[in-house]
Amino acid sequence: MWKPNQTGSNSPSTPEPVRPSTPVTTFEASPTRPATVGSSTSATAVPTGEQATIGKSLIVKGELTGSESLYIDGKVEGAINLPGNRVTVGRNGQVAANIVAREIVVLGKVRGNCQASDRVDIRSEGSLTGDVIAARISIEDGAFFKGGIDIRKPGGTDLKGGSATPITEPVAVEA
Repeated sequence: MWKPNQTGSNSPSTPEPVRPSTPVTTFEASPTRPATVGSSTSATAVPTGEQATIGKSLIVKGELTGSESLYIDGKVEGAINLPGNRVTVGRNGQVAANIVAREIVVLGKVRGNCQASDRVDIRSEGSLTGDVIAARISIEDGAFFKGGIDIRKPGGTDLKGGSATPITEPVAVEA
């Protein structure tokens, strides 16, 4: 019978290998900096490298909040509130929720309003039905968008110093 305190054991000094808190492949935010496994600074050097994933077989109903980026490849119904982070709806993703984030990337289907402090990207495979409030928006050829667009300066005010008002009439764009 093996005992961990036995001397002369051929087992390694640590019974469990040290695993990084995030996979190495999630360091996409900084492709020029190589990730080093086992380094104590790798997890803290790139705090935006952390990303949660909802797989394509998962269905989530309710409110999602947090302080890390999110990749959705499954189904989400409810509300997504991740200010300061990126929300990516993958090709298999189906979201029926209002999304609040720093950056929103749509490759799948989204039904709901999107509010981004930085930008909203609707890629060629993506579909967004709902109003958009963002500083920047990008709609690729082949993407589907139906809703209103409200471009707001960073800081949320218009040129006269008052608060910006959303567009009340929806605009349909099909590229």
